Amino acid sequence: MEPRVAYFSMEIALDPALPTYSGGLGVLAGDFLRSSADAAMPMVAVTLAYRNGYFRQSIDDAGKQSEAPDPWLPHTRCTLLDTAIQLELSGRTVTVRAWQYDVTGFGGAKLPVYLLDTEVPENDPRDRTITDTLYGGDAAYRLAQEAVLGLGGLKLLEALGYEIESYHLNEGHAALLVLGLLERGNDLGSVRDRCVFTTHTPVPAGHDRFMVDLVHDVLGERRLLALESIDGLHEAQLNMTYLALRGSRYINGVAMKHGEVSQGMFPHYPIHAITNGVHAGRWASPEFAALFDRHIPEWRADNYYLRYAVGIPLTDIRDAHDGAKARMTQEIKARTGVALDPTVFTIGFARRAATYKRAHLLFDDVERLRAIAKRAGPLQLVYAGKAHPRDEDGKAEIRGVVEAAESLRDVIRFVYIENYDLTLGALLTAGVDAWLNTPKPPMEASGTSGMKAALNGVPSISILDGWWIEGWVEGVTGWSIDERTLYDKLERVVVPCYYEHPDEYAAIRRSSISLNGSFFNTQRMVAQYATNAYFADEKRPERKAPAVLMPSTGSG
Repeated sequence: MEPRVAYFSMEIALDPALPTYSGGLGVLAGDFLRSSADAAMPMVAVTLAYRNGYFRQSIDDAGKQSEAPDPWLPHTRCTLLDTAIQLELSGRTVTVRAWQYDVTGFGGAKLPVYLLDTEVPENDPRDRTITDTLYGGDAAYRLAQEAVLGLGGLKLLEALGYEIESYHLNEGHAALLVLGLLERGNDLGSVRDRCVFTTHTPVPAGHDRFMVDLVHDVLGERRLLALESIDGLHEAQLNMTYLALRGSRYINGVAMKHGEVSQGMFPHYPIHAITNGVHAGRWASPEFAALFDRHIPEWRADNYYLRYAVGIPLTDIRDAHDGAKARMTQEIKARTGVALDPTVFTIGFARRAATYKRAHLLFDDVERLRAIAKRAGPLQLVYAGKAHPRDEDGKAEIRGVVEAAESLRDVIRFVYIENYDLTLGALLTAGVDAWLNTPKPPMEASGTSGMKAALNGVPSISILDGWWIEGWVEGVTGWSIDERTLYDKLERVVVPCYYEHPDEYAAIRRSSISLNGSFFNTQRMVAQYATNAYFADEKRPERKAPAVLMPSTGSG
C-alpha cells in the first residue's frame, strides 16, 4: 500500500545493534513503528543516522559516569539509497543521503525507515559531522540536525515520489517541516491540515529553543522572514514546540494527565491525549511469550487477548517469572560480577538519569531502608540509566545513589549496571520482582518501562504520575506511593506480601498482565492515532482535552 503517513522522530530505537536512540522517546518510536508495520499501516519514517550513536557509558566504583562514542556502520544493517538531496545551511550547500532500514511486521508488511546522513565526501568537513551524534554539540549543531530532519526529510520523501497526507511530528525536533511545507506555496491553514504533533515533555528543558541570530546564521534570512510572517517565533526565539503547535491540526500529549498538563502549558491550542504503549511481541520475555503462546495464542495478533491472562494458573505465572529472573541474574553476574540471590525480593529502577526522575528517593533514609531489609525481608536493588554528557546534576544523581548503596552493602545487595540499552532493558523489566518509579509530579509525561514490566508480570511501585494514574489499581496491578509513604508501603505491604503470601503476589503479577499488558501497548496506540489523528473522516471541532478524574477511594 502506498504510504500516506510520514513519521518524523529525532531518535528511533530500531535494533540493539543501532545506537540511534537515547532513551524513552526513541524506544517508544521504535515500538510504535513495529506495531504500525504489524497493522500494515501505510507509513514511512524519517530519522538521522548518528554514526557515533548517543554514547557508551562507563561507571566507576564511585558512581562517576564517563562517556565514549558508540560508532556503528550503516552499511552493515541498512541499504544506501541512490537518491540524495541538498539543503542550504549556514551559507553552504549540504548534500544529504539516506539509508533504508525496513521494519517488518507480524504479517510480513514492511515499513521503510530512512536514516539521513551528511557523511558525504563532497560536503564541507563541518557539515559531514551534522548527523554524527545524537543530542551532541552546541546549539548551532542541534539546529542544523533539526533542519536536516525536518527540511531534509521532507525533501527526501518528495524526491522518492511519496505523496504524504499526514506528517506526524514526534516531539518538536522535526518542526521545521512546517517551514518546509510553507516554502512549497502552502498557506498555514493547508500546512495544519497535513500535520500531527505529539508533545512528550512537561519539562521546559525538553523544548528546544534557538536565538534569532543563530536561526539567521544557520537557516538564512529568507527562512527567518518566513517564520516571522506566520508568527512562528515565540518570545524572540525559534521555539520548536510552538512552531509545531502552530503548524498542526491535531496535537496530543502521551497520557491523560500529560494531556491535561500540556493544555495548561499551551492554553491557546487544543491538546488531546493518546497514552503511550509498548510493543507486546518485543517486550514479552521468552518465558512469558511461551506462556502466552500456550494459553492465549491469539495474543500476538490481538494484544487485547492478554486480558485472558487472568485464567492462567498461578503456578505457571510463577514459573515463567522464575525463569526470567534466573536469566537476568546470570547476565548481571556475567556483566558485573555481582551475584544476586534469585530467592530475594528484587526491586528494579532503570531510566534516564534526570533529576526529576529522583533515582535517589529510595535512599533518602538509608537507616530506614536498612531496617526494612532486616524486619520485613531481604532486599536486592538493580539500577541502571544514563545521564546526558552535559547534565552534571544527572551525573551527581548516579554518584549519590551508588554512594548511598555502598553504605548498605552489609544488608542489601546493589548493582548499578552501566550502558543501559534495549537488551538490558528487556532483561530487567522481566526479571525483577517490582518496578520502582519515583518522578516528581507532574513531570513524568508517560513513562513506558513500567508497561514493559507489567507485560511480564512485574507490578509497579510508583508515584501517581504519567501512565500509572491510568494503570494503577491498588494491590491489584501494583502500589501507589509518595515521598511519605514509600518506606511504609514497602515494609508493611509489598515485602511481606512477597515473602508471606506468594499466591497473592503471583495473582498481582497476573493482574498486571491482564489489566495493564492488554491495554498499554502500541497496538492500541497505533489504532488510536489512525482513528483520531491520521484518518479522521471529518475535521473535528476544536475542544480541550478531557479532565483527568483521580480516584478518591485508593482503589485505582
